[in-house]
Amino acid sequence: MRRHTLTPRPDWQRTVEEQGLVYPLTRYPDDSLRPYWDESAYYSFTLDEIEALEETVEELHALCLAAADHIVTAGRLADLGITDPRVAEAVTESWHRRAELPSLYGRFDLRYDGTGPAKLLEYNADTPTSLVEAASPQWFWMEDRFPGADQWNSLHERLVAAWKKQAPLLAPGGPLHFAHSTADELGEDLMTVAYLRETAEQAGIETEFIPVEEIGWDPLSGRFVDHRLRFIRNCFKLYPWEWLTTDRFADHVLDTLDNGGSTGSTLWIEPAWKMLLSNKALLAILWDLNPGHPLLLESHLDGPHDLAHTTGYVAKPLLGREGAGVTIHESRQAAPVPRDEPCCYQQLAPLPTFDGNHVVLGAWVVDNEPAGLGIRESSGLITDTYARFLPHVIQ
Repeated sequence: MRRHTLTPRPDWQRTVEEQGLVYPLTRYPDDSLRPYWDESAYYSFTLDEIEALEETVEELHALCLAAADHIVTAGRLADLGITDPRVAEAVTESWHRRAELPSLYGRFDLRYDGTGPAKLLEYNADTPTSLVEAASPQWFWMEDRFPGADQWNSLHERLVAAWKKQAPLLAPGGPLHFAHSTADELGEDLMTVAYLRETAEQAGIETEFIPVEEIGWDPLSGRFVDHRLRFIRNCFKLYPWEWLTTDRFADHVLDTLDNGGSTGSTLWIEPAWKMLLSNKALLAILWDLNPGHPLLLESHLDGPHDLAHTTGYVAKPLLGREGAGVTIHESRQAAPVPRDEPCCYQQLAPLPTFDGNHVVLGAWVVDNEPAGLGIRESSGLITDTYARFLPHVIQ
């Protein structure tokens, strides 16, 4: 694993925008615009490194599914903050019927520097983003700059194949709706949904686009409807389950939830059981079940334990994205800093540094199989909204 500097292509911004990355720049607090898509550098890997990462992803995914089953069978949903009986019932039923429910993708965030086993930082299994740049502009960049090279990137092909495979699980009676929230001002959620819709259409599925805010409720039929008053039988949503089950329509969502049975009316993708994997409590439960596993970092729910005096620790809210609410506590601090909200306390394993940049690998899973890699760099130890995306090649 190596970092290389490179002169960006002429007119690179227009190029990646035409390839779907309409958010190539990030606005900073000083109102300056700096590249989010950063092709002034790239990473190279050996084939052995990529094959080892693929095996890592396979093993981590299996461990996570086993942990999800444990959470359900051992009655540990409350550890995830899922205390509403109706939500708990929906998640449990969804898990038991998971073979009947479409489930598409997820992203593991890994600490890796090429010298040892990767370590799991977290699993983004419900609404992962950075998909567009990993699947499309990254591939075309390689073809432009390194014709004939290779890349860990079968995302597009695997997504189309996944939709074809899972199409029979969709409820009959209407298109597959694709929804995102208009609260996203950057266009990232919009383009992620648009890209996934394109892969579904290439799989031969009829689709329809609708903002989450425009999904209607018909009190006469007791069903969700679109702007043409058609029943929404299937809906891919880039909208977290913790919002879907707590906003003003939450009761309607739970009343009409299609978990693969015959009484529901709306089949949501990702399914409700993904709440088991998209919660940071999963990290602590993984450690409970697999203490000392070489791919895991020691993690706890009831405090940092000895981590406060040994390696230091990172406190992560159970639900959060883009590093929001994450705090770092080094071992030299006299006492743990209390948190008011439920957190996962994970061993501090600082991100590796390449040329002064802190690097995290985003390894993708599509239909339960390793599918590709995206790399983000940050100036600090927390990968936040100011992180940059860099492409990669296999040597």
